[in-house]
Amino acid sequence: MPAPRGQRSEDAAGGWRGLLARLAVDVSPLRASRDFRLLSIGSFLTGLGTQAALVALPYQVYVQTRSPALTGLLGAVELGPLVAMSLYGGALADRMDRRRLLLVDQLGLVLVSGALAAGAFAGHPPLLALYVLAGLMAGFGAVANVAETAMVPNLVGPERLRPALALSFGMATLTVVIGPALGGVTIATAGLGATYLLDTVSCLGLVAALALIAAQPPASVHEHPHVLRSIAEGLRFVRSERALMGSFGIDLLAMTFGMPRALFPVLSLTVYHSGAIGTGALFAAASTGATVAAFASGWLSHSRRLGRIVIGAVLCWGAAVALAGLVGALWQAMALLALAGAADSVSAVCRSTINQTVTPDVMRGRMSAVFSMVVTGGPRLGDIESGAVASLTTPRFSVLSGGLACVVSALALALTFPALARFDSERLRGESPVEPVAGA
Repeated sequence: MPAPRGQRSEDAAGGWRGLLARLAVDVSPLRASRDFRLLSIGSFLTGLGTQAALVALPYQVYVQTRSPALTGLLGAVELGPLVAMSLYGGALADRMDRRRLLLVDQLGLVLVSGALAAGAFAGHPPLLALYVLAGLMAGFGAVANVAETAMVPNLVGPERLRPALALSFGMATLTVVIGPALGGVTIATAGLGATYLLDTVSCLGLVAALALIAAQPPASVHEHPHVLRSIAEGLRFVRSERALMGSFGIDLLAMTFGMPRALFPVLSLTVYHSGAIGTGALFAAASTGATVAAFASGWLSHSRRLGRIVIGAVLCWGAAVALAGLVGALWQAMALLALAGAADSVSAVCRSTINQTVTPDVMRGRMSAVFSMVVTGGPRLGDIESGAVASLTTPRFSVLSGGLACVVSALALALTFPALARFDSERLRGESPVEPVAGA
């Protein structure tokens, strides 16, 4: 006998509530750890200004030069400082108070964004000055990424690590949704100088949060080796963990071939004819999808084969980016970039969990340095690749070919590093090197 209509409605409502509960990310790390809560809020506020400035820089270079190649060259000039400062910052994070390191680093970012604001208010600064300041911003930003990433596991403890990483990624991608849109609107209404000034002021958000967080010394108490030897030890550790190498490699390939962000100003101004606001919208589109997926990543808490999920997500990313190169309307490109961002979010949460699970705290700063180089260096390589291909062909062909190259290279890497596909979080559950919670 069929159930009454009211009973069926209640069962359906209960089913939807259960589904939403399984999808929603676990927010218990925010409740359980005051210091994690403060770090998350401070990073979010500072990230808004950072993302606005990251829209302003390529926009300013393209408006001054009208050259996709020179715009893409921003990635090249940022890459060297990013790599050097990531490695140096990782060594420092494993030998000094990570909170203090992050505070000092913020001062450097304030000075750089202040100089960019002064140059924009003064008129058209020399292209060389913009490249130098872009390199400095990338270097200081790399140290900030390393210190923050290394701090998170000890703020929440092993039992809450996976939801904490999902929350951190979700908050970061939310800044990449709001920040670029804010940057585009600010450029259009108040100018480039005001956009860089916004970045300068936003750094105070993280400074205020860090002033209230407990000290975050590294776990090791022995004498530390020379910085260069310490860096070499970290690189040897990363190389020895095949699943870790696979997760880094697949993300680097995805970002190098499938991240056409240097072309967003070009596409907005020459294809979609939507100016600065369209530029900000394209930057925000992928992050909108990533944010939604990150905050709906509760299902990942019960997943074991994280490496296989990473591979599938990267293939989805590349396919969506390739299709974005074929469409002719701004809203269609935004929708496909949002789908790509959702796939990237799933990949990022799984990769972060793999990385932190296999890494002991004594190596966490140096592992985070390599992680930072991949996460922030890959898009810079993508700037170079997409700008060069667009200069030789067309912007649309550059986006299409990059997405297809991402798919092919991801499949090749999955075969090269089978340990990534074999990664099983259940098998490692009792072996996690994450230390007990500190500073909660």
